[in-house]
Amino acid sequence: MVDELALAVRLQSLDSKTASLELEVATLPKQLAEIERKLEAHNRRLEADRAALAANQRDRKKLEGDIQVHEQKISKLRDQMLQAKTNEQYRAFQSEIGWCETEIRKGEDKILDFMEQSEPLEKSLKTAESELKQQAERIEKEKARVRERIAADRKQLMEVQAERKDIVSRMDPKFYADYERIRRKTHGSVVADATDGHCSACMITLRPQFVQDLKKGDRIMHCESCSRMLTYNPAVSFENNVGPAATTA
Repeated sequence: MVDELALAVRLQSLDSKTASLELEVATLPKQLAEIERKLEAHNRRLEADRAALAANQRDRKKLEGDIQVHEQKISKLRDQMLQAKTNEQYRAFQSEIGWCETEIRKGEDKILDFMEQSEPLEKSLKTAESELKQQAERIEKEKARVRERIAADRKQLMEVQAERKDIVSRMDPKFYADYERIRRKTHGSVVADATDGHCSACMITLRPQFVQDLKKGDRIMHCESCSRMLTYNPAVSFENNVGPAATTA
């Protein structure tokens, strides 16, 4: 019976380890996905900066094109103005030229605004590109670490499962069935200590006669409250471990 209980204690430890490993193996891919999301978010910010700078340059180029059109128009209007036959025609050419010159000044002012805006955009873009490169390197290292951890966990899980299979093969089938029944009922906690007259799992006070029978160790005994298998684990006196306290002279 002592051997059976020892096997149950070891099996419980393996089951606990299995649950921990399976949880980690299930959780780590989520960590990988979260790492990928961080990189994607940084990429989106970078693309937004690139788009803003491209829009700035596109608007500037359009304004420069508009100014060129106005300048060409002014040149033609001045040539036509020399051929004006009446003051009214001359003033009309002047008015048209004045409007083109006003549009040119407006365009030049807007270009200056875009140039001022482009400086921080270019600086932000360079910073974002540098940060993305550094973050990508960090993320690749983190992903490699997580993958290594997953592989190590799976390897250890296979080893634990192999040992569990060996232990189960050495158990009496009826005893193992009892173990599994308790494990399902208590969510993995099958064996508990009987310490200082209490069940360490549910903390119920054990009957004195029950404790005396448990001390004998000649059969598997279960807590009368939670049904866990119990091991006798008497409270240890400090003096029993280190001897009586030293007396002062």
